[in-house]
Amino acid sequence: MPFRAIIFDFDGVIVDSEWLSNAVLADVLTELGYPTSREEALARYCGLRWADCYRRIEEETGLELGSDTLGDLVDEAVTARASEMLAIEGIGPFLASQDHRLLAIASSSEIWWLEQTLDRLGLSAFFADRLFSAAGFPRGKPHPDIYLHAAERLGVAPAHCLVIEDHPVGVAAGAAAGMTVIALLAAGHIREGHDERVRAAGAHHVARDDGEVEEILERLEADALASD
Repeated sequence: MPFRAIIFDFDGVIVDSEWLSNAVLADVLTELGYPTSREEALARYCGLRWADCYRRIEEETGLELGSDTLGDLVDEAVTARASEMLAIEGIGPFLASQDHRLLAIASSSEIWWLEQTLDRLGLSAFFADRLFSAAGFPRGKPHPDIYLHAAERLGVAPAHCLVIEDHPVGVAAGAAAGMTVIALLAAGHIREGHDERVRAAGAHHVARDDGEVEEILERLEADALASD
């Protein structure tokens, strides 16, 4: 089996959350006196873990509220609207079709968010305790650290890991880890030109939905068997 593990990003790959999360962030910043449109927040902060996101906010706005304080405000606002964040269409059947592999998540989001959202969506059983967060790492995405950590914990060589990502930052992280990366462009935050951006970041393949991901995976494995 060429791919023993599939490592998923989370926001934008498992749950369609990036647009609403960044809209909430824009609203909070605007209320604090730093006018930010929802499209601006999406372009500037999408795909980053909170530490890197706050650092960029601080640099661009001069905000001195503090990372924890602003983070609490955003988390509270996001949690209040969490029920609006639905699973990516087709993710459940796709996970079920791949349960003969190790399935894991390597995200920039905190573990509590992964667990809470997976429980709400009824997807926890597919991943068990194979949830990994870059939140406490010295370096987040686009560095490969979180993906290499996940592979080590899974006991699978990077070459036998398939990464499914939605953002150029995460695509770059998976590619730098030496893994095959499929960019999944199925979430509500995807804009025109996103396919070119993920390809430039190192995506080996691009899919519009999980059906296409499955087709690409089957083709890759068929090609691998034919070359043996």
